Amino acid sequence: MTKLPLLALPVLLFSAPAAAELPEAARTMIDAAIASGDAERVEAVVATARAAFPGDAGEIDAIWTQYQADQAEIAAAQAAQEEAELRQAGLFDNWSGEGQIGAFQSSGNTDEFGVTAALALEREGIDWEHRLRLTADYRRLNGATSREQFLARYEPRYQISERLFAYGLAQYERDRRQGYSSRYALSGGIGYKVIDEENMELSVKAGPAYRITQFTDGTSASRLAGLFGADFAWDISDNLKFTQDASSTVETGGEALVIVDSANTSISATTGLEAGLTDALSARLSWTIEYDSNPPAGAVKTDTLSRFTLVYGF
Repeated sequence: MTKLPLLALPVLLFSAPAAAELPEAARTMIDAAIASGDAERVEAVVATARAAFPGDAGEIDAIWTQYQADQAEIAAAQAAQEEAELRQAGLFDNWSGEGQIGAFQSSGNTDEFGVTAALALEREGIDWEHRLRLTADYRRLNGATSREQFLARYEPRYQISERLFAYGLAQYERDRRQGYSSRYALSGGIGYKVIDEENMELSVKAGPAYRITQFTDGTSASRLAGLFGADFAWDISDNLKFTQDASSTVETGGEALVIVDSANTSISATTGLEAGLTDALSARLSWTIEYDSNPPAGAVKTDTLSRFTLVYGF
């Protein structure tokens, strides 16, 4: 074996190929993308740098790995801060919702006035969610009230697991055209989020209920019932949203001493389509169907109502 003289070692060391460094322009481009705060832009720029400088893939991968680690640390810190804020929030904090209103008035051959309004509020906590809904439809035609419908509903939910939840429900209704001056319902049961995606949600729920109805003729009825509900929302695009809410209550006839009871099934379903006008304002077209299988004498089984309203989110 031939031994190289010691004087030849420096020459060999300096003549060996050195690992190429990422060009300054490429590094500046990646740093600018990271500074923008746009994760998709960073990923695209990193992919472009890998394709343009395959010899520097190791250094580019190290930058990408460090970026992902930094983002994960930031996300964890933000999540911890949000959780702490939720735990410390007061009863009237962290509510969000939307309000909608529509109205019309005519005079001449017919003197008619009508207004429709709704308010939906929601508060999300770590395990609890609270939903409050108020709606009102009122119309007078030639001095007589032709429609007078009000609804108030409060629903707390407790998240048992990622998709499974327990719910409670307290509801008040008034609709003299349907033959009742007031109707109260209490329910509680189990629900499940069938779809829980960023742009689409579907949840169903079911449970026993107890309903008290006070009819316009002065009589009243109290019955055990079963409740089923479904809520669906689909963000078709950034400015277009489809919603579907449905609920039904099937009464069992809770009077133990009555042999034959006029059992009643109530169904309410609302389909809506919202188009965004601004960040907070949108236009909503909705269609509601309400059905009672055994209404009081003089009332029909099915009511429908179409609405066009402006919706303000907050």
